[in-house]
Amino acid sequence: MRRPASQAVPAVLAACLLAGCSGTGPDTEPPPAPAGLTAQAGSSGSVHVMWDQARPADGVTGYQVFRDGQPVRDLPAEKHMTDIAGLTPQRAYSFSVRARDAAGNLSALAPAARVTMPAAAPEDRRPPGTPARLTARPTGPRTASLGWTPVTDDTGVTAYDVYQGGARIHTVDGLTTTTTVTGLRPDTVYTFTVRARDRADNSSPDSPAADVTTPRGSGDGAATSPADFRATAAPGTLELSWNAPDTGRPVGEYQLFVNGRMTTVVQWGKGAVPTGRAVYRLTVAEPAGTVWRLKLRARLPDGNWGSFSAERTVRLAG
Repeated sequence: MRRPASQAVPAVLAACLLAGCSGTGPDTEPPPAPAGLTAQAGSSGSVHVMWDQARPADGVTGYQVFRDGQPVRDLPAEKHMTDIAGLTPQRAYSFSVRARDAAGNLSALAPAARVTMPAAAPEDRRPPGTPARLTARPTGPRTASLGWTPVTDDTGVTAYDVYQGGARIHTVDGLTTTTTVTGLRPDTVYTFTVRARDRADNSSPDSPAADVTTPRGSGDGAATSPADFRATAAPGTLELSWNAPDTGRPVGEYQLFVNGRMTTVVQWGKGAVPTGRAVYRLTVAEPAGTVWRLKLRARLPDGNWGSFSAERTVRLAG
């Protein structure tokens, strides 16, 4: 006997739910293979592998890194570089990477990057010289070009590491003294340093810092980052100064970040907001020699926080 339609409809809906019916069907399309894959020997036993970060539209949630066809790393989507250690000197290796999306779809493997490890260094505790004359300039709202003078080392420089805000973001080989940094944000101040590294994995001191302010993107308004930010330590105090961003109104509130964490809010009362250059003195109780990395950003007239200033590193005075 034929069932009434009222009984058949729930069965159809249940079958559709079990099959994943949604009008568009289940996601079976893999993300594109990662681009820009490079592998650079940082020492006789380690390799730095990096690639271009995926676009948000690609829906990538993670990456798998392969060495000679075998998986060696699983990384979240925000990571697009890793160091592989424990390698054999003077041996050749092949590295590749593939992307994974939220549905578990895997991209094709990126074209392999091959590297031959240098010979093992003799016992070496001496770091390379410090890279000098670091220059940096924006080449667009999201890119910057860096250059520095080469350095020497008794066992040979194998790599230069680029740092931003205390974090390594890029590595090039020991013969390269220029590079392009990508993935930046428009209307943002970045502070870069470079370190040289030798075959024994000794790293040089940081080069002098170089600031880059990326230009505004198409359709962006006025720049919102505090300019010419400076920090000077004296016994028990820290003096900060900067030029306020031009927001059309006086800026009377800033967030101050210390070592990457929001630490205090700098405020001036109505009628006391400085014009031109702002100066703020902070009492500190930390011991002399403590190193702080400082940056700040302004509260804009619309209530949002603007872009960060350059980051400054200061050693507290006794």
